[in-house]
Amino acid sequence: MKELDYIIQAEHITKSFGDKTVLNDVSLNVKRGEFVTILGSSGCGKTTMLRILAGFETPTSGKIKMNGHDITTMPPYRRPMNTVFQRYALFPHLNVYENIAFGLKLQGVKEKEMDRRVIQALKMVGMSDYEERDVNSLSGGQQQRVAIARAIVNKPHVLLLDEPLSALDHKMRKDMQLELKQMHKKLGITFIYVTHDQEEALTLSDTIIVMNDGVIQQIGTPTDIYNEPANSFVANFIGESNILNGRMLKDMEVEVMGVNAECVDKGFDTDEPVDVVIRPEDVYMLKKPEAGMWRGKVSSCIFKGVHYEMFVDTPNGYEVQVHDYNAFEAGTEVGMLVKPEDIHVMKKERTCNSVEGEMIDSNHVAIFGGEFECTDSALEKGDKVCVEFDFDKVELTDNPEDGTAEAQINFILYKGNHYHITLKTKDGEKLYVNTNDVWEDYDDVGIKIKPSDLRITKQ
Repeated sequence: MKELDYIIQAEHITKSFGDKTVLNDVSLNVKRGEFVTILGSSGCGKTTMLRILAGFETPTSGKIKMNGHDITTMPPYRRPMNTVFQRYALFPHLNVYENIAFGLKLQGVKEKEMDRRVIQALKMVGMSDYEERDVNSLSGGQQQRVAIARAIVNKPHVLLLDEPLSALDHKMRKDMQLELKQMHKKLGITFIYVTHDQEEALTLSDTIIVMNDGVIQQIGTPTDIYNEPANSFVANFIGESNILNGRMLKDMEVEVMGVNAECVDKGFDTDEPVDVVIRPEDVYMLKKPEAGMWRGKVSSCIFKGVHYEMFVDTPNGYEVQVHDYNAFEAGTEVGMLVKPEDIHVMKKERTCNSVEGEMIDSNHVAIFGGEFECTDSALEKGDKVCVEFDFDKVELTDNPEDGTAEAQINFILYKGNHYHITLKTKDGEKLYVNTNDVWEDYDDVGIKIKPSDLRITKQ
């Protein structure tokens, strides 16, 4: 696609606040008239990215282009885009009309033209005849409409929306999602929307950009993001999933939960370890256990309004989440069947921990801000080394001071029969652990690793 087909281009954007990197080499392109959603959990960098696009923040490095022109250092008031903030930022001393007309007055727009554009904007957001109302007398949904009207009255090329529905109740939020989608079609301008709500992103967007820890994980259509997640983070974050360890036997055949299953994926090595994603709604429950690919016993069955949510325990220790329109009560022996096209195979992002370290002496190595005992006596003090160890060779302690180094739990992924945990150490390194113990996000823990479990090679 040609450069000028994109209205916004962000090239290798990095943003740091002191020694904390909030965005790390982020690049994205936005097509004209597109509804793009930047999706991620709190602290992932999505709002910082929006503020950089708006001009409220300047990137530490990288470039922002609009219509092919560099606007990286252009002030916000000169950019042909407007922002709708999370808290709307309406002026409480001005009525609805005055709030919407505020920007036009600053531009010196004549009164007749101003009146025409304000009335048109109010009509666009379904707020006709509200011109004289005090903004404090409006509901949350009405205030949100006024904020959007104030933004679109300036005829921006791009409308930036920073979680504008987060303050609304569930029903109002659903209603406003539909109104926003209709508004986008009527206006024909580009929307860039920030949210942490996966369902909202799937409902509204032409394109979704999934972010985590300052890095883009995947860019795609809602269908692609849901059906073909790029990695286990996306699969876990978008909707609900069974994410399981597997082994690729050959093209279109994968071993998962102890069964050789047909799939549609190709291009993997023989016996390559993989991650397998099976959505709960793609598991068919069978009354005859022997008719299924897997057998199991239902451990719980809860009615969710549209479907029943069930968990099934297999004889070899796996737990499978299932969504079905029919109820299978707890204790029922069942079979489970999944079609080949509903088994999604992904390459593993990593197969073990690997970190750079330095030898303190022949029997101690410095990693993760701690001094770990090792058995590589052939290495000498000051040697730069690569240290590898398996996910299940790490012991986590409740008291951080009981470990050789300290870390905080950053992300927990359930893999059917164990948890795969991402931790961040005090020196900023990431560490991955397989465990059957139950931990919580942001728990502070200590790290212990046996000397014989560290594989050390000189760099």
